[in-house]
Amino acid sequence: MRYALYFTPPQQDPLTQAAARWLGRDAFSDMPIARDPVEGLPDGALQDLLADPRRYGFHATIKAPFDLAEGASEADLVRAFEAFCSRTAAFDIPKVVVGQLGPFFAIIPDRIYPVLQDFAASVVEEFEPFRAPLSEADIARRRPERLSDSQRANLMRWGYHHVMDDFRFHMTLTGPTEPDIAPLLANVLNQRFAGFVDRPLTVSGLGLFIEDSRGAPFTVKSWLPLGSA
Repeated sequence: MRYALYFTPPQQDPLTQAAARWLGRDAFSDMPIARDPVEGLPDGALQDLLADPRRYGFHATIKAPFDLAEGASEADLVRAFEAFCSRTAAFDIPKVVVGQLGPFFAIIPDRIYPVLQDFAASVVEEFEPFRAPLSEADIARRRPERLSDSQRANLMRWGYHHVMDDFRFHMTLTGPTEPDIAPLLANVLNQRFAGFVDRPLTVSGLGLFIEDSRGAPFTVKSWLPLGSA
């Protein structure tokens, strides 16, 4: 079993529900959700495009999936998670947009915000004692030869390369998108999420997600509000 610390709004939040309808799955209930078709894109192509984000559930990675360290228990992790959430204040990302990170579409901040970077770094550091070292296969899967010097250092120190100065908040909406359909998807996603972008997004809580076995869908084990939410 692997664990991860992800940001997602609570289950009944309209953004969570809109994202579940887009991805075709609710990570809180682990239930399939009927998706609306996208005109101009065959359903099979959309199914493939959404396969990865659907498995992970709607989220922004804060601490990437990890196996528990030797001597650490799930109960220990849950207690630490509860304590962290109770003493950590909620905050707003001042503005989010639908954008692309490389070939992926996601909900992202319109710029880098120090409060968000600091929050993410604090989660990574706080839960590091619970993370087992990466296996050689896990390291190889990240293709360290293609990473920058800082990303390689992050991978070896923290078990994930997109942390600390290399962290970029994103709530993934698609897998890698071919350039010929990117304009269509950009238009569709801006319409589908029009009620949630070009405005603040409150980081009101944190989710403890679990993956029962490698390749299984991630589900929400616990979602807790942050201290002042």
